Amino acid sequence: MAKSGLFAAVALAAVVAACQGIPKEQTVAQYCAVPDHQDEGVCKLKVEIDGQSVALADTDMRLSEARNVADGAATAAAEAKELAAAAMARAEEAANKTDEVVCETRTIQNSAIGTCRPGFTLTSCTQTRYTYRAGGMSIMREINDQQCRFNSKVLEMQVRCCAAASSGVTPEDTLIKGTPDPAPTPEEPAKEESPLRY
Repeated sequence: MAKSGLFAAVALAAVVAACQGIPKEQTVAQYCAVPDHQDEGVCKLKVEIDGQSVALADTDMRLSEARNVADGAATAAAEAKELAAAAMARAEEAANKTDEVVCETRTIQNSAIGTCRPGFTLTSCTQTRYTYRAGGMSIMREINDQQCRFNSKVLEMQVRCCAAASSGVTPEDTLIKGTPDPAPTPEEPAKEESPLRY
């Protein structure tokens, strides 16, 4: 029994001596001065102090504080990586959803109204031919997604119509001849009334 008590006392003394040989709190510079520690994250990490980027190993920060900073930086980096991966996934999904746009041009003659085929949306409308004898350029009175309308019939207009390729419509440039103005009906000659009455 005395031998085991002696053995326990010797072991306790050895542990206390070992603990006294290790400094209570090393600085990062002291810790990173050991060649075996130079590849550790706490020795490679840089922090910003007063707007300057400084290696943790060049500071007088205690090792325990530096490990907390390094752990926080690693956590923040992991979260940033996850957020970046999620953002990239959303961007790729959005890029895959973008649909190609297909357009067609309809040339419409002798009409005051320009329209698109079903499935297409009107994007622009321009008078392309006119004569000065007929009054020159006509004034556009209305334009929306479905039609454009001039104040009078125009000789020719071009209507640009677009649709999403996924809608299944096939673009085709077309010429549409409107109905010309009806020819005025000839007036019948007025009957002359005779001054003589019977």
